[in-house]
Amino acid sequence: MAAVKGKNGTTKKSYLQGLQGMNQEHLEEELRNLYQLQRIDSLIDEIRTLRGELPIEVQELEHTIENLKGRIDKQNEEVVNLEKMISDKKNTAKDATALIKKYESQQSKVRNNREYESLSKEIEFQKLEIQLSEKRVKEYKAAIITKQELATQSEAVLKDKNKELKIKKDELEEIVGETEKEEKALLKKSAEAQANIDPTLLDAYKRIRPNFKNGLAVVTVEREACSGCFVKIPPQRQTEITSHKKLVVCEHCGRVLVDKEILDEKKKAPTSKVLENHAG
Repeated sequence: MAAVKGKNGTTKKSYLQGLQGMNQEHLEEELRNLYQLQRIDSLIDEIRTLRGELPIEVQELEHTIENLKGRIDKQNEEVVNLEKMISDKKNTAKDATALIKKYESQQSKVRNNREYESLSKEIEFQKLEIQLSEKRVKEYKAAIITKQELATQSEAVLKDKNKELKIKKDELEEIVGETEKEEKALLKKSAEAQANIDPTLLDAYKRIRPNFKNGLAVVTVEREACSGCFVKIPPQRQTEITSHKKLVVCEHCGRVLVDKEILDEKKKAPTSKVLENHAG
């Protein structure tokens, strides 16, 4: 079996090297079992694809909703803090007004200009405190309006997101309810099929599958080409594949190649009612 060339043209060892010593009498049955497993796993993949991105979309929506709730809580908390700051500034202005009256009363009783000027400075300072407090109160009130508007906007978005989440969850629940039973049955069949495959061959299969988006580690020869990567297969290699006496791997993509007639009547290709219904 030739080594498989990587995308950069360098040669890398196939996962299946070392399996050529497998008992040839059992190789055909091993290939048949492996192809059957691939057909079962492909149906599982298609069922999961049917669910599409819904689970991820539901998860992202839930995360968005949590963030929105946190943002609204923070905005409401900031409004409460601003209201407290307004109250504090009003009290500061009230205290300053009381001090002004006190100092003005004292001015009528002073005995010299020095004491009068000192009280005048205190009165002026308290008037500045009142002006500053009033300025801050206006700023805080404006900030409250802004925070409340943002909170209202966030609540509107939250309401829409909750509606969207409900729709997505209902869709997901419907699809999961439709596919869950069949998926469990296929997973059971997959486990049973794996039990009938040489551990080394099974390990190679499991390592090859993640390399391809469609999860195809075992493919047939179609029109004299690998049905995985569509590269032409030399006639001699095709003969080796149809004889079922040798483990053949596509030299281009590294998938296991089998004869499309390898599944006999005892091992009919698995089917999916759910996928058939959606295809119709």
